[in-house]
Amino acid sequence: MDGRKLMTLGLTSIGFLAMSMTASANWSDSVFPIKLHDFGTVAVASKTEFRFPVVNNLPQQQTLHIRNVRASCGCTTPIIEDHYIAPGQTGAILARFNTPTFRGKKGATLTVVIDQPFYTEVRLRVDGYIRSDMVFHPGEIELGTIQQGETKTGATKILYAGRSDWQVLNVRSTQPWLVPTFEQTSRGNGQANYELTVEVQGNAPVGFFQKEVIVQTNDRSMPNVPLRVTGSVETALTLAPQSIALGTVPANQTFTQRLIVRGREAFAIDSITCDGWDVSFEASDVAKKIHMLNLTLRPTAKAIGNQRVPVVITTRGPESVSAKAILTANVQAAPIDSTALASE
Repeated sequence: MDGRKLMTLGLTSIGFLAMSMTASANWSDSVFPIKLHDFGTVAVASKTEFRFPVVNNLPQQQTLHIRNVRASCGCTTPIIEDHYIAPGQTGAILARFNTPTFRGKKGATLTVVIDQPFYTEVRLRVDGYIRSDMVFHPGEIELGTIQQGETKTGATKILYAGRSDWQVLNVRSTQPWLVPTFEQTSRGNGQANYELTVEVQGNAPVGFFQKEVIVQTNDRSMPNVPLRVTGSVETALTLAPQSIALGTVPANQTFTQRLIVRGREAFAIDSITCDGWDVSFEASDVAKKIHMLNLTLRPTAKAIGNQRVPVVITTRGPESVSAKAILTANVQAAPIDSTALASE
């Protein structure tokens, strides 16, 4: 092979390598939409975590596999929550800031090793400041299960040791249905203790929540310190499935859907409705905690086109409650009968 062919081959290889590096960079930006996270100022022993989403939107439609992830600093523990991520799905890598054992300004680079559908390494970054003079005990408020419409409270202690004039000025919430209150319980010898209470009100949305309340102090350099609050609001009725996907369907065709309705207390079903659809089911006057139903669903002319509508189940009695499942479908109009038109 002469020198010109070798040079051409070399330039071609360099070109492919450059294209591969560019594609890899674009790929990592797409799969890891968030690569940096700053925890800000946090208290000692506070539960401080962040989930980096991993989105498998690769054009090859292949499963993505995360082999491992390593941290450059012991101040952060990375946890792979989803090793295998199917096409079109989203997984996560959890970064846990180790606030009980570290102090001061800390940060770590998380190197994610992916070996399918091809090998690559992606770097994520977390930073934060763990203040040594302020402690939450416990490190978060876990409220557990909350019934929809009811209130529930949880509490933690704020323990401070340092300046004699330090104080909590306010605690604000990131959500209107999450109401914090605080009270000083002791002070002296450079120490100050507070009781912080958080109430979840009856208008909290259904589902799991992970929110924060912000403790505002008179510390000018680091006035705001977040505290995590978690819980799950459940309805009086739960449905399975919660999503009814029919795909592309012709108008006026009838479909049958199995539906399981569970309640905290025994109940009878009064009605099941869905806008634009005729719904029928075998009603029962017997009150029980679990109803297993066969719904008959038929789209009307009003339901032509893409549908995303609630199926609303309502119980009987003076303390009637409702629950919703979501129906999705693409309803096609019935074809025109050309033979009938020709005969007219």
